[in-house]
Amino acid sequence: MLPTPVNSYITDSVSQVNTKVLGDAPAMAMGNLFIATSQALGNAAHNAVAGQQQTNITAQAATTSGVTTLYSIDTATDAIGTRDILRVI
Repeated sequence: MLPTPVNSYITDSVSQVNTKVLGDAPAMAMGNLFIATSQALGNAAHNAVAGQQQTNITAQAATTSGVTTLYSIDTATDAIGTRDILRVI
């Protein structure tokens, strides 16, 4: 080791800190990747659930409309049938 005007303990400490920072960098990068990925997957799951809820609401509205139409057709048919029966008598 070359002699320097700085204490060797200080240079060793700085070297160790630099080595630690370089050693931690891959772990930090993977941690950031995992966090970003989990947030994206969470948003995707939330969007899927919201879409399913909206689809269910639309299906319920369509079912209600269809049942109302069926009941109104049946009522009109009954009324016409009743009228025809009463005319015969």
